[in-house]
Amino acid sequence: MDPTTLLDELQALARTGLHFANNEYDRVRYERLLTLAAQAYADWLDLPAAAIQARFADEVGCITPKVGADAAIFNAQGEILLMERADGSGWCLPCGWVEVNERPIDAAIREAREETGLEVVVKRLVGVFTRFASQTNGPHTMVAVVHLCEIVGGELRLSPEGSDLRYWPITAVARWHPNHDKYARVAYEMWRSEREVTAVSD
Repeated sequence: MDPTTLLDELQALARTGLHFANNEYDRVRYERLLTLAAQAYADWLDLPAAAIQARFADEVGCITPKVGADAAIFNAQGEILLMERADGSGWCLPCGWVEVNERPIDAAIREAREETGLEVVVKRLVGVFTRFASQTNGPHTMVAVVHLCEIVGGELRLSPEGSDLRYWPITAVARWHPNHDKYARVAYEMWRSEREVTAVSD
């Protein structure tokens, strides 16, 4: 097991336990678990342990993975639209976190607009993917809801979140943001299948 995966599970167990525990001895144990997890995160991320514990304390309740929404957008040649992230973590589909009182489908449309300048509609659900915590993926488990989208308006423009924006043949991308190569390949097979069905019906 990757150490980051272990830390993610430990901090989630501790925070959830603190939310539900009534016994003072249980609470002491959960506090200790959270302190250990925060110190390990601090060592790994080179941040103060107190700052990490404060961040954990800001969020209460049962700790669950964060939910992201992604938009797979292809041109007529089957190239996928990707943004090179300004943080240097690679090329990604237009994507972002689902906000409170927002459906994943609406988040995908919003993120496509914000990150590419394009107005899109969702054609199909590509899939729901789990990305576990690791040194490559980051410190927390997340769930990505990926959508196959079609452009209906707007003009291509780069957002401040990216350093480049372009269509790529999937096989030519040198450095993917974690897991986005998987999302892109599944989406491409769906896009290609739809094109073949349309060609036959025509």
